[in-house]
Amino acid sequence: MSALNRIPTVSVASVAAVGICAAMVVPPPTAQADPCTGAAATAQPLPEQAYQIPSPSRIAPFDRPIGHRPAGTDDNAPSPKLGQLMALLKSVMPKSAKSAQIEQQAAVVPTVPSRSAKPAPAQPVPAEPAPAAAAGPPSTAPPGTSVVGWVTGPDSPNKTMERFAISGTDLGIMWDNGDPRNDQVLMAFGDTKGYCVVPGNQWRYNVLLRTQDRSLANTVAVPDGAVNGAYSGSPVWRPGISKQIVNSINYAPEETGIIPTAGIAAGGRQYMNFMSIKTWDNNGAWTTNYSAIATSADNGETWGVYPGTVRPPSGGNEKFQMGAFLKPGPGDPYIYSFGTPNGRGGAAYVSRVAPAQIPDLSKYEYWNADSNAWVPANPAAATPVIPGPVGEMSAQYNSYLKQYLVLYCNGMNDVVMRTAPAPQGPWGPEQMLVSSMQIPGGIYAPFLHPWSTGRELYYNLSLWSQYNVMLMHTVLP
Repeated sequence: MSALNRIPTVSVASVAAVGICAAMVVPPPTAQADPCTGAAATAQPLPEQAYQIPSPSRIAPFDRPIGHRPAGTDDNAPSPKLGQLMALLKSVMPKSAKSAQIEQQAAVVPTVPSRSAKPAPAQPVPAEPAPAAAAGPPSTAPPGTSVVGWVTGPDSPNKTMERFAISGTDLGIMWDNGDPRNDQVLMAFGDTKGYCVVPGNQWRYNVLLRTQDRSLANTVAVPDGAVNGAYSGSPVWRPGISKQIVNSINYAPEETGIIPTAGIAAGGRQYMNFMSIKTWDNNGAWTTNYSAIATSADNGETWGVYPGTVRPPSGGNEKFQMGAFLKPGPGDPYIYSFGTPNGRGGAAYVSRVAPAQIPDLSKYEYWNADSNAWVPANPAAATPVIPGPVGEMSAQYNSYLKQYLVLYCNGMNDVVMRTAPAPQGPWGPEQMLVSSMQIPGGIYAPFLHPWSTGRELYYNLSLWSQYNVMLMHTVLP
């Protein structure tokens, strides 16, 4: 079999290789609001782009993940206009982590730990960390949220169709690659469609883009990709075609997606949490086979999967099917990993681990509010830190607020923010950044830019009706 007829197996030292994917031709998807409409439906690939990408796995269909569609979405909603939306955010949490005004989270009902859980002795809540980054000059921008521009798709200045064979995709999880010699932000996307005139629409489970853009005035600028170019704009099979970065490990007999949910750099490696989808169910609901952690030692160019990180949705691991990594400020030696269950209806939980032990699930500790302690090696002991419904979320320490900050979409599909003095909380009330009524095409998955940790927040946001990712900008009061 030629190199162009299969997705190559990759390996990383001490990491199991991902599985080989067999070629399979199936009819294109029939979902509404499909990227294969309008000009994209007949767009012609360049000669080097005109080849049929194999099936993401031996058993998966080529289809857009309908379960990712937010409830109540208007598939025919007009594309959002660039510029500022109607202001919604009236206030933010106080800057001081010790402020008496910090509100306890509402409606969190602690779960009862399993009888096998042996809570560790109570540990004091760590002191507020130092800012993750030095604060820049005071912003003069007015408070509120703006649509900056498209990161992906036919309307993006990145021209992702012509340069990466990406006509439609979602998510865009962002993290700093941690490389002081070539500092970049890596962006991992979910199910991705290419040229519609090619059989199978060049469907891929996931792709990766890279950027060094710090201005973000027009969107996140991405340079060209290069074959085996570990710092180029994207890992590509050949010029103009971004490759699938994490393949099926053939762990489950039924698999319809491998979706990135969080990324982080530590110890010279990239780590990415992902979920294996068993079935896409109702809008905003899906069933997972497991979640796991993939790793890369070459800046996201090739990836392997740690077998020991596989979490089937049982025994407490059902709380950690999606993730959100968090790097705290100086003085805190841990990496934090938030978890949510399948779909967008569950609460959020939190665990922590030493950076060198990210691939070792036996070293994770889970926050248990009943004992006010971190419980080692027992995800069943984790109690909610943010009440559901919590959609795809991201987290960071914010130097302007001097608080931890999370973004997610709530049960109304609004983009909301919460703040807290520590990763385990107490988390303050929801603060709305974007209303689903302002962008009725179905918004989801707000992922924070790791370099915007001050008053001005930049984050990727997916829009179902366009099935692409836009960059958003919120200026805090």
